[in-house]
Amino acid sequence: MRARRSPARTCWTCCSNARPRTTAKAHYTGAVPPAQHVFHAVAFVENLSLKDLATAFAGARRSPYELAIPLGVSQAAFVYPFGAMVFQNTPPLARNELLKQLHAVRPGLTTAVIQEEFTVREDPSLAPGVEGGDLAIDRLTPARAGVVALIVGQSASMEYYENIVEQMFARTGRLVDRLEKAGTVSLRTKPLHRFIGEAVSTRSEVLSVLHLLDKPDATWDDPVMNEIYADLRAEFDLLDRYGALESKLRSVQEGLELVLDVARDSRLVLLESSVVALIVLEVVLSLLRH
Repeated sequence: MRARRSPARTCWTCCSNARPRTTAKAHYTGAVPPAQHVFHAVAFVENLSLKDLATAFAGARRSPYELAIPLGVSQAAFVYPFGAMVFQNTPPLARNELLKQLHAVRPGLTTAVIQEEFTVREDPSLAPGVEGGDLAIDRLTPARAGVVALIVGQSASMEYYENIVEQMFARTGRLVDRLEKAGTVSLRTKPLHRFIGEAVSTRSEVLSVLHLLDKPDATWDDPVMNEIYADLRAEFDLLDRYGALESKLRSVQEGLELVLDVARDSRLVLLESSVVALIVLEVVLSLLRH
């Protein structure tokens, strides 16, 4: 799981009773008062088709990696193909209405399994950067808000995959423990094939969540946002968490392949033993006839 968690960023499962902690506003004496923006992300099990959802939300703008839905002044929602929806300064009732709309357009969509919040402080007197678990920024433009939403959405989706991989890691551990103690495994290989397929599929999905080689267009056009993008990825430990997931998934895959090889060897030994037994039986029957 993630190595650290900042005090201003909160993540909880949908069934948890936890509530986000509030962050005190910084004292400001300038002419323009600072503003606080809250980004709330929810992650789903399923992936989402931006093309199918684009016509369902009024005023939505679709790009290759997101569907941006303007909701008002400093308010917006963002939908991502890896199964996340992020809200900027959106009250709970409005969030629920948008989620209902999403469920209506995407039948069969599960209830959000992970939720996460992150705070951005907009203050012209502050130098841009992550400070005390919050992002401090001189001006939050819609493009910059989209970059922040992308990182928060990726983090929420990563939390879901961390839970999945942890369960897979535990299942593999039980299989290896049985091999260590009994010296054998079940002769059934079909469940192992399915398990290996699940591990490979999860590994591919994790990579699609991060888009490691793709930066949002806003980071190329805005040097400040490019630096903030790197700071946010570090703040949410995305690369470290991805490395940990990759390592665990590799261990799961290698462990399953080992167990599968043992199961195949056992089946081969059983088959050879059966052939030998049939030959012996045939020889005995031949001797009895004579």
